Amino acid sequence: TAAENENTALDDKIHLYFALGKASEDDKAFDDAFRYYDNGNQLKRQTLRFDISRTEQAMASQQSACNAALFEHAKGCDAPDPIFIVGLPRAGSTLLEQILASHSMVDGTMELHDILGIASGLSQQQKAYPHNLTDLSDEQCAKLGEQYIQQTRAYRQGAPFFIDKMPNNFVHIGLIKRILPNAKIIDARRDPMACCFSGFKQLFADGQEFSYVLEDIGRYYRAYEKLMAHWQSVLPDQILTVQHENVINDLEGEVKRILDFCGLPFEQACVDFHRTKRVIKTPSSEQVRQPIYRSGMTQWEGFSEYLSPLKQALQKE
Repeated sequence: TAAENENTALDDKIHLYFALGKASEDDKAFDDAFRYYDNGNQLKRQTLRFDISRTEQAMASQQSACNAALFEHAKGCDAPDPIFIVGLPRAGSTLLEQILASHSMVDGTMELHDILGIASGLSQQQKAYPHNLTDLSDEQCAKLGEQYIQQTRAYRQGAPFFIDKMPNNFVHIGLIKRILPNAKIIDARRDPMACCFSGFKQLFADGQEFSYVLEDIGRYYRAYEKLMAHWQSVLPDQILTVQHENVINDLEGEVKRILDFCGLPFEQACVDFHRTKRVIKTPSSEQVRQPIYRSGMTQWEGFSEYLSPLKQALQKE
């Protein structure tokens, strides 16, 4: 095949392997499919300089820097506009975004890089981010929050609320809540095996560098769970966890729960989300244009025998 041809460009090979993997999986040829996905992932991994332990350290430093005291009397920008949907890629965040963007008072946008940009600006200071969050005055925090609101205006259509669906923002919830205390945060969760394997077989445009090695994905998931548990403990009742499987099993109940959390009145359009017309630029774009479907819940099971490194990483405490 062209994927094995030495004259094929590396980037083309990677795309071909992922495409062959998908085609084989559709034919239920799981052995071939895994081999193709694995080849594609290995080639992609060689183009990156990624070390999972550095990511784990970065998440651990968020836990040590952002304790409950950081948020106790802190004030930032009062704007209630943003609704952040965070979590791992392939955890159902595009579905939650589509449900909320179907509401007349909410604008859907895209995966915005503005919080990552503010965090990166804070990293240039003398004292390292996130440890320098404690040094920011309320006034500085309000300014950063206003900067975020200004920068994101270009993506909005004029509704009072808007969604920022950058999954990686879960790392920066301390920063978000310090500069935008009234922002709503929704954590999109999915069964770890289903979520992690779905990430492994998806070739992302950029930014998800942990997703090309099964052990890395498992370790990343565990670090994410640990960090989210920390945010829940220092910001009680301020983050809504939405389990993808619950949305599939009780759509209307979960829609009501999400709208209640956001302080929004119920609208039937949110339940009929697949009828909403809007541009979606993530890998799940086609899936959210149809009613809820269940097949994604168990796709990983055909590959079970190859997933030991992932299972082991997920079991490690």
